[in-house]
Amino acid sequence: MTNELKLMCVLAHPDDESLGNGGILAKYAAEGVKTYLVTATRGERGWFGDEGEYPGLEELGKIRENELLDAAEVLDIRYVDFLDYIDGDLDQAHPAEAIAKIVGHLRHVRPDVVVTFGPYGSYGHPDHIAISQFTTAAIVESANPNSSYYQNMAPHSVSKLYYMAETQDISAVYQSVFGDLVMNIDGVKRGMVTWPSWSVTTRIDTWKYQYTVSRAISCHRTQLPAYHILEQLSEEQRKMLWGSQCYYRAYSLVNGGRQPEEDLFEGLR
Repeated sequence: MTNELKLMCVLAHPDDESLGNGGILAKYAAEGVKTYLVTATRGERGWFGDEGEYPGLEELGKIRENELLDAAEVLDIRYVDFLDYIDGDLDQAHPAEAIAKIVGHLRHVRPDVVVTFGPYGSYGHPDHIAISQFTTAAIVESANPNSSYYQNMAPHSVSKLYYMAETQDISAVYQSVFGDLVMNIDGVKRGMVTWPSWSVTTRIDTWKYQYTVSRAISCHRTQLPAYHILEQLSEEQRKMLWGSQCYYRAYSLVNGGRQPEEDLFEGLR
């Protein structure tokens, strides 16, 4: 049955798939699960070079799109598409429009499991929060036979929805590498929001795929001024970041309970 299973990640920016979810994407693709990626923006404002050399929104978007496609090839992702929003503007998108776009992907691909950001967007990033909200709503609408979205496509009910769940240990490694992950939004300082270890429902062993993940991250060349320091991590730090990946099971139609999962497809195999 494994070859029939499908995993879809719905994320905000190029590199979210590699840095945050590369382990599961590599693992499940290697196991024969069909993996899919929908990315909301092309990361058009993610420039770490000299300000005078910034190529502009459209050109940087093209560059980062190609970087994402290269990373997807490394991770063996079957299908990649974009929602065509601008980096930093996602939370200003019309909800009905954004939800409809995601419903279209859900009904076309018909994934069993969907992964997205949690409600706090890791460190309060408005794009991360928006894609979490839009994806959650789209899953409800995708299953609704009376939905006004994509009436020419059959409804599809996703079996399991997961939110990325960064624990304190993982957060500590990221912040030791990159410094405090802080954004000032509407005059309020937002920082890393971690999940208590007891709230993590699902922990996937991904250590076997650490080198695949590293190669995928390295495809994001415009981001390497920030990411090159990852090459200097100790083995203990690498194990913390890529030895396993943690998720919160937001809902499941096929299983439940407090027993931690070691497989996103538990209850489906």
